[in-house]
Amino acid sequence: MTLRAGFIGYGFMGKAHANALARLPMFFPDVPAVERHMLCGRNEERVEAAADRFGFTHTTDDWETLVESVDVVYNLGPNGLHADPSIAALERDVHVLCEKPLASTLEDAERMVEAARDSDAVAACAFNYRYVPALRLAKDLIDRGALGDVRHVRGSYLGDWQADADHPWTWRNDADLAGYGQVADVGSHTIDLVRWLVGGIDDVSGRLATQVEERPAPDGDGTRPVTTDDAYVATVSFESGAIGVLEGSSVATGHKASNTVEVIGSDGAIRFDLERLNELEVHDADGRGYERILVTDEDDPYGDRWWPAGHAIGWEHTVVHENYEFCRAIAGDGGDVVPFSEAFEVLRIVDALVESDARGERRSLHVDD
Repeated sequence: MTLRAGFIGYGFMGKAHANALARLPMFFPDVPAVERHMLCGRNEERVEAAADRFGFTHTTDDWETLVESVDVVYNLGPNGLHADPSIAALERDVHVLCEKPLASTLEDAERMVEAARDSDAVAACAFNYRYVPALRLAKDLIDRGALGDVRHVRGSYLGDWQADADHPWTWRNDADLAGYGQVADVGSHTIDLVRWLVGGIDDVSGRLATQVEERPAPDGDGTRPVTTDDAYVATVSFESGAIGVLEGSSVATGHKASNTVEVIGSDGAIRFDLERLNELEVHDADGRGYERILVTDEDDPYGDRWWPAGHAIGWEHTVVHENYEFCRAIAGDGGDVVPFSEAFEVLRIVDALVESDARGERRSLHVDD
């Protein structure tokens, strides 16, 4: 089986997924071969240049042409472009890996879930941090009860990529294109991780802020208004009875990609920071503090695919692992992917946080409340 893949978008995530597909044959040869067949974007010259770098054989400026030409669609465009191409692909039983958040609105996300339900294709959302070996070890510890009853959860994703008020405006600063701001951009990663590790969320209370209200236009002509949040904080209650605190920002001076999660239980705790992604800190009931574990052994998650113990992997490898699981799912060989239905639940929590901030009240996640 050789799958023809088509990418919508060629920016950061386009490069990441193209790199992942290039790595698969060498390190994960037990999944179907994937041909980088077609790359789609609006600027012909830039698309052609990206196709040469990323190893694509065809280009187009029309996503409908792409959907009709491939076996797998990687939807890597702005959030507002997630729904229609993904739905069109699924209606043709073309597999879809869509970047997070699932959509720019809850209504579009619901349409995507319905299309996935009616399709014979695999529909997955790209939450790549589920595929960090240290976090997979953390989940195993939690699932085995090594932490006892989970009591408290902390999650944050802090970055400084827009801390400078002179950083140019991007589509992520436009509510019409992005739908949500950092509460969905980095917040959806945190929400997905804590739900995956700990379980469902009952209710939320959120506070959003826009610290920089206008930014220089990317073409240098004046400024443009920022209509999305650039920071959020939240408190959450889990179905298990645990409570938690979440936060995220793109204007957090001094932080590059501080994606952290801490789960505290009655018998132990774990702590993780993406900036030290090969490490997991573990505390058990007999210890006096956290012990640093290097998660690079052969019997650690994905450890047998890469380098000898102690030879660290990097961020890009999480996307390789994600693509490995996605391709396994397409081949009918299991595959641990995030289905659209779970990505919808993440977006429902994002939307509840936005509503909580707007109304100044706690929001329940129960449909009947």
